[in-house]
Amino acid sequence: MTAETSGRDDSRARPASSRSLFAVPTPIKQLFDRFPLLTYAANELPLRAPRNRNAHTLYVFAAEDEAVAGAPSFNPACLKWQAYLKFSSIDFQIASSNNHASPSGSLPFLLPASTEASKPPPPVPSAKLQRWAMNNSTAAVEEPGDLRYEAYLSLLDHRIRRAWLYSLYLSSNSTALAEPLYILPTSTNPFVRLTIGQELRRAAENELLKFSAIIDAGELYKQAEEAFAALETALGDNRWFFGAEKPGLFDASVFSYTHLLMDEDLGKGWVDTRLRDALLSRRSLTSHRDRILASYFPEHA
Repeated sequence: MTAETSGRDDSRARPASSRSLFAVPTPIKQLFDRFPLLTYAANELPLRAPRNRNAHTLYVFAAEDEAVAGAPSFNPACLKWQAYLKFSSIDFQIASSNNHASPSGSLPFLLPASTEASKPPPPVPSAKLQRWAMNNSTAAVEEPGDLRYEAYLSLLDHRIRRAWLYSLYLSSNSTALAEPLYILPTSTNPFVRLTIGQELRRAAENELLKFSAIIDAGELYKQAEEAFAALETALGDNRWFFGAEKPGLFDASVFSYTHLLMDEDLGKGWVDTRLRDALLSRRSLTSHRDRILASYFPEHA
């Protein structure tokens, strides 16, 4: 006799062992019915972030007064995109910020202009800034298809960046440069400042130890000097890298280091000058920096 002919409920006749392995036990189901799981939304922008925005705003590491004046950021990652947006003929302003205020956890990020307070466009993280600039500029910068591009970019992203991290955070420059730029503005509490300083040094050490079992200052500076020499050769007598008609993202990447190493105000704080000296002997690179400063940051030249 089958379940259909007997009129019995087949679900009651089915043994417990045949239930799905993914079935939620009744007591647990009853618990979560009373306290359902919640999916939290992405982090909101800081409260001071403007909701009605009539200008694109790039949030960078900068002193408040220098941000108002549109001065170059003292952070290479921020200065790179600040310069690139200028190369792309995009009208924007900069604002002083820090990593904690960024939706992605790092600077820079851009808040596009908007007149709709109820539905402003989402912030643009640095990883998407190049695409955003190309889509929102009437003079978008096309990067050259030179086969050497990636090779030379790795010199900046690895050799020069590693020497910069050591020089700024782990050498004798840390007290004269890193402390007033990144630590003192964050808090007046000495314990907070001490903690932030230790975190910055630890982060720099961890980054450098990814590439070597020991941190050898002499080797880091030697590799950076070789990288500057290679970049000098790549630029040659051209105005811009790879013979381009106008500066592009690679030029911005080079400028983000060369300008900061040559900046007169920051120059007063270089106690360990080995990285700075390695650049100053490269006339093509220093002229490249001066051209960008004069053309795109004339009020700060």
